[in-house]
Amino acid sequence: MRVTIADVAREAGVSKTTVSRVLNTKGEVDSGTASRVREVIASLGYVPSSGAVGLARGTSRTVGMLTPPLTWPWMGEVLQGVVDTVEAAGYGLLLFTCNRGAESVERFTSQVSARAFDGLLVIEPENTLGTITAMHREGLPVVLIDDRGHHPEFPSVATTNREGGASAARHLLASGRTRPLIVTGRRHFGCVRDRLDGFRDVLPTGTIAEGDFTELSGQLAVERHLADGTPFDSVFAHNDLSAVGVLRALRAAGRSVPDDIAVVGFDDLPVAQHTEPPLTTVRQPMREMGETAARMLLAHLGGTPAPDEPVVLPTELVVRRSAP
Repeated sequence: MRVTIADVAREAGVSKTTVSRVLNTKGEVDSGTASRVREVIASLGYVPSSGAVGLARGTSRTVGMLTPPLTWPWMGEVLQGVVDTVEAAGYGLLLFTCNRGAESVERFTSQVSARAFDGLLVIEPENTLGTITAMHREGLPVVLIDDRGHHPEFPSVATTNREGGASAARHLLASGRTRPLIVTGRRHFGCVRDRLDGFRDVLPTGTIAEGDFTELSGQLAVERHLADGTPFDSVFAHNDLSAVGVLRALRAAGRSVPDDIAVVGFDDLPVAQHTEPPLTTVRQPMREMGETAARMLLAHLGGTPAPDEPVVLPTELVVRRSAP
């Protein structure tokens, strides 16, 4: 006689709804209950779908991915690299975004407890590294994309932020620019410190204006320093979005780019080719970072030991008309 969901519920001492939630990873089920339901599924041989087969075998052939809100400007490129790699390997992808802060993290944690996926890719949302580290210590395979200088205890894929900052400084210095305005991101990000340190290793002069990676922060930094009479002949913006704001403010003030002031960004987003003038910028290999992290995780799930050291991909200076 075919085993039914009612048989599983009765044997596990839970409702049919709870069994369904464990099977479909919908709703919140505490880890103890979820584990008991999975054990009963395995012992009774209940197989209502291919998903249940995966649960009974202890694998879902699904990868989870935890990210900040998808409004982050370079998120699409990273995601495309992940999707291409995961789907080519015959895995599915479950995407979790932290749009609602702690509520989103709590919902995500319930899915980890229900074993909805075999391993996790992470672009770290704010204040979640401790939670993710604890999950890794409990046995969840994790790979972090863009470690932002945090150097976690689990595998990660990073890029050469310090060398990227240095390459921007060398390029400006070679064109005779010696008085830069540096529009940073928030200083608590390790990538911001690395970009700044690399730049100042080469070009220690200039003025620093802390921003927050938005167009508005780039615009306000330029407006404020023009109004103060601060002399600068170039701007190094720590991302392309803030560089867009820099260009807008300079244009509004009647300053010519690059004749009066040269501008360099960081990321090489698609918008960098379409600014006026087109933006010189430090390219982060964003799609490659997603592809590399996904390959690392899938290899680990297949039995290959995870690398002990971060995998670091190189940045590249892309020269356009804003700083020829």
